[in-house]
Amino acid sequence: MRGSFLGPAYGNDEIEALLQRVRAPYERLDETMLLCRVAGELASEKVVGWFQGPMEFGPRALGGRSILGDPRSPKMQSVMNLKIKYRESFRPFAPSVLRERVADYFEMDVDSPYMLLVAGVRQDRRVEMSADQKALWGIDLLNVPRSDIPAVTHVDYSARIQTVHADANPRYYKLLQEFERKTGCPVLVNTSFNVRGEPIVCSPEDAYRCFMRTEMDVLVLENCLLYKENQKALVVDTDWRKEFELD
Repeated sequence: MRGSFLGPAYGNDEIEALLQRVRAPYERLDETMLLCRVAGELASEKVVGWFQGPMEFGPRALGGRSILGDPRSPKMQSVMNLKIKYRESFRPFAPSVLRERVADYFEMDVDSPYMLLVAGVRQDRRVEMSADQKALWGIDLLNVPRSDIPAVTHVDYSARIQTVHADANPRYYKLLQEFERKTGCPVLVNTSFNVRGEPIVCSPEDAYRCFMRTEMDVLVLENCLLYKENQKALVVDTDWRKEFELD
């Protein structure tokens, strides 16, 4: 098996029909323009909902139904936890990295396409803590950047890594390449496209609803690009955060 993309997929025409039905402003872009725009938004510390191709089978979002962010940002971990996932700010996120660049960032050089292997961040990328920082406690200590990719570096300098391969997920691979071209960094924060307590989104309707219920900045549905600032408020007649039992 190459990748775990065994679930349903949705075409651009089907997605556009949904967006027109709910009167959601969007742009439909070709792949080159889409990847350039999204990589630029990520580099500007925007949080992006990424909905592409078949849904993943299994417990991990691997670039089919993912929420993405800039791993270089010291605030990205807490922003994604508090404003997107609605959970404690200290919970860690995992990195996606181009397969051929994994050894440049982590102490491993093997395939980890299913985000199951843990390795340390390379010593030359770690940030040593000062005496004052070591004296901190609790959240203040957790918020001290541990490396040059702090959003995916745990307190023990480890990370649970997904290596991205061109043959398994070509568009996600190209997005990482474009992000690297813009920033020099071939790594992205990758977390599942859902909020705390919900299952991962499956359909375009699921993705749009999750996008509108959270503080995500950008939504990508195949070739369709949406900005939160252009959307009308979603009418919700219940407290949707009580729909699922929280962990």
